Amino acid sequence: MTDQPHKTLEWIGESRTGHLRLLDQTKLPSETVFLDCDTLDAVWGAIKRLSVRGAPAIGVSAAYGVIVGMQSSADLSREQFDANLEEVAQYLATSRPTAVNLFWALDRMTAFAASRSDLSAADILTELLEEARRIDREDQEMCLAIGQHGAALLPDDCGVLTHCNAGGLATAGDGTALSVFFAAHRQGKKLHVYADETRPLLQGSRLTAWELQQRQIPVTVICDSVAGWVMKQGRIQAVVTGADRIAANGDAANKIGTYAVAQLAHAHGIPFYIAAPSSTFDLSLSSGEEIPIEERDREEVVNAYGLATAPEGVDVFNPAFDVTPAKLITAIITERGVIDEISRDHVAAHLQAVPS
Repeated sequence: MTDQPHKTLEWIGESRTGHLRLLDQTKLPSETVFLDCDTLDAVWGAIKRLSVRGAPAIGVSAAYGVIVGMQSSADLSREQFDANLEEVAQYLATSRPTAVNLFWALDRMTAFAASRSDLSAADILTELLEEARRIDREDQEMCLAIGQHGAALLPDDCGVLTHCNAGGLATAGDGTALSVFFAAHRQGKKLHVYADETRPLLQGSRLTAWELQQRQIPVTVICDSVAGWVMKQGRIQAVVTGADRIAANGDAANKIGTYAVAQLAHAHGIPFYIAAPSSTFDLSLSSGEEIPIEERDREEVVNAYGLATAPEGVDVFNPAFDVTPAKLITAIITERGVIDEISRDHVAAHLQAVPS
């Protein structure tokens, strides 16, 4: 389902003896290291320390983590198996308390087991592995669909800018924003990607640039503050980013700095696209003003990677996200298609429509 040279995650083996293999993202880009998680604690630890990151990838990993955690229960009674399953799911849920896909995947796995109460412990373990694999495949298919819909929006021989990392490292497949570039590249379109380094954790320079190099797509890393200048020079014909949450009216939250990029694109007459799955929409929020913005540790700014970059004791404001208003977004690309007229009614109609 994906042609990425290094899989972010995969299940190796069968239900009773297999394990979860993860690409350790804490080592990138200097090292390519894989983790073979064959215990429940190993899966929990990998999620906790960000060896696997990105909500979709965390969800898929958790689903496979259930299998790892339940292997020792395959010969128990079904009643005891179900009790252990609840404990395993609750334990995995503590690894990243704010990762929505984590809870969604665990709920789906436990609900599936409950729906097959007629099976023995050994048989339901086998069926649970198939359910985890379905979650995996669905995520890959979602990525490919976003890529296909988004690639049609990019002209041939163009420069595109992206912010943060919304690629295969954050999903089980090709990612969201980067899937658009991968699909365009497969179609033979020439493109050159400009990747904001994305302060303070450098997901753009560490991860996005690495992914694009792996696919042999031309990429240039720029400081976040260079984005406006490369637009002024005519190097950028489109901007594509991901999103972490989208309100009912189309306002979109993404990594801090995205709002500034959208403003710059608008000032230069450059289309600004959001690529995200339909599950990213939160229709309970009427606008982006209601999206909660996480604030992170000051050390990420003043002492990133062990290097002091500000005087000791200085005040720091370190929001993780900002919100781009719908009026600055040219279109939103989902696995269902493209919302090219962004309003509350069009968003609702898009999410209710049968996927194309």
